[in-house]
Amino acid sequence: MAKAKDTASVLAFEKKLVPSDGYFYGTTWANKAESTPLALQEKSVRGTISNRLKAAVKNDPAKLDAEVEKPNLQTVDACALGTEQDTLKHFFTLKILGGVETPSACNNAAFKASYQQAAKAYIVNEGFKELARRYAVNIANARFLWRNRVGVEQIEVQVKVLNQGQQASWNFDATQYSTRHFDYGDSQINQLSEKIAHALATSDGCLMLEITTYAQLGKAQEVYPSEELVLDKGKSKKSKVLYQVQGHAAMHSQKIGNALRSIDTWYPAFDDEATTAGPIAIEPYGAVTNLGTAFRTPKEKQDFYTHFDKWARGEALPRVEDEHYVMAILVRGGVFGESDK
Repeated sequence: MAKAKDTASVLAFEKKLVPSDGYFYGTTWANKAESTPLALQEKSVRGTISNRLKAAVKNDPAKLDAEVEKPNLQTVDACALGTEQDTLKHFFTLKILGGVETPSACNNAAFKASYQQAAKAYIVNEGFKELARRYAVNIANARFLWRNRVGVEQIEVQVKVLNQGQQASWNFDATQYSTRHFDYGDSQINQLSEKIAHALATSDGCLMLEITTYAQLGKAQEVYPSEELVLDKGKSKKSKVLYQVQGHAAMHSQKIGNALRSIDTWYPAFDDEATTAGPIAIEPYGAVTNLGTAFRTPKEKQDFYTHFDKWARGEALPRVEDEHYVMAILVRGGVFGESDK
């Protein structure tokens, strides 16, 4: 067992779920074989003033009228299906790698040996079965469509194994799988999760999946690629810039990865209906940026580092769910070293 002072100041893990960007196509539900890449369209619109106003303005009708009369001119990117297309086709590939028991960088031999012992024990005892099942459900429920999933009439998720010598494929009706829980164990989920678990639990494991999703939205409906982060908006002519790859509307691989690892239902507030955010993405502090909340705080001793420092040194964690959470963070990958400063 490594001692408490044996901490690696350099510690990193490569991510084990590696999605590609997601590419958008337009097609029809009746004829999915024919599809066309979707491109972005630029729009110029005149918006209205809708932000909160200063008291001097909102309490003076004349000043308020003058403020409202100001044109709020904007140029934005948009993306939509064609007039004869009613279905969004979303395509990406997913590589799943093993070897989580070996850090990509670690400058403390004693800590590394202790960690590897703990990781191998988890693989023997749990075999990544719980994590793999949750990843499989997030593929089947098409969580990675994000806003494009809302209000859809039908969603079909086609999953195909691309590894040489392996022939396996599954078709999921995503409307039959909730995004709020993972209590599914049908044959298709079990088969897919077994493939994922085997890849994660093998030191040199690799599973390559091709995932094609069809979402019936309605003719000419708007679709939502990723939005680009424009750091210098002063020089930008657009107030909304969407992601494209050589003119092809697309979704960031990071956004797809965030959806796939939204499996954390083990944080303390999950059972509290008033504060729960549902399953959240695996993060060291349980951060949900759009809510401005960290659901796993060091004060409550529920963050990654509190669990990892004990577990990696050979101490048993209170719940097996805490082990699942720690291993899910390592599958996520990242730099977890401790500064000497």
